[in-house]
Amino acid sequence: MLYLAAALIALLGIAHSVLGERYILTRLFKRDNLPQLLGGTAFTMQTLRFAWHITTVAWFGIACLLLLLAENKLTPNSALLTIAWTSLISGLLPLISTKGKHLSWIFFFAVSLILFWTAA
Repeated sequence: MLYLAAALIALLGIAHSVLGERYILTRLFKRDNLPQLLGGTAFTMQTLRFAWHITTVAWFGIACLLLLLAENKLTPNSALLTIAWTSLISGLLPLISTKGKHLSWIFFFAVSLILFWTAA
């Protein structure tokens, strides 16, 4: 059952990103009344995009935890590493998509570094 749960949450993440990008974000970005942050709408759109897709990253992290649990390999160390990788990938999204202007990447990287350090 844990394998099924992991597969379902991973599929949910994929569907969330693909369908959200196609049916929500692209339509939203065609509007002419988006807030203009940091001088324009580009930052607003990139923030909305990474915030949308970061949910999928989190769900993949949960799926990995469920797989570790199913394999009876979930240990404090494996949980720390899974969350560290999830945080690292989560930090890459705002760093790349907003060219570092959205500062959440600093916190994601800090969490990731702390967890990698703790797991070592």
